[in-house]
Amino acid sequence: MLVLSRRVNEKIRIGDTVEVRILEMSGNTVRLGFVGPPEVAIHREEVFQRIQADSKTLVRA
Repeated sequence: MLVLSRRVNEKIRIGDTVEVRILEMSGNTVRLGFVGPPEVAIHREEVFQRIQADSKTLVRA
């Protein structure tokens, strides 16, 4: 796992097409902004897990 420290308004690049910007930090909460092509899916972990569970349910049906 790569661990980085960033400040507000600094960016992280993922590959050539995805940019992550630190928008705001308040207490133990960080607001992130993501910019990337529409074919790259970006989900919160809980949404990703639900999508995966739904996919497994459809495959079994």
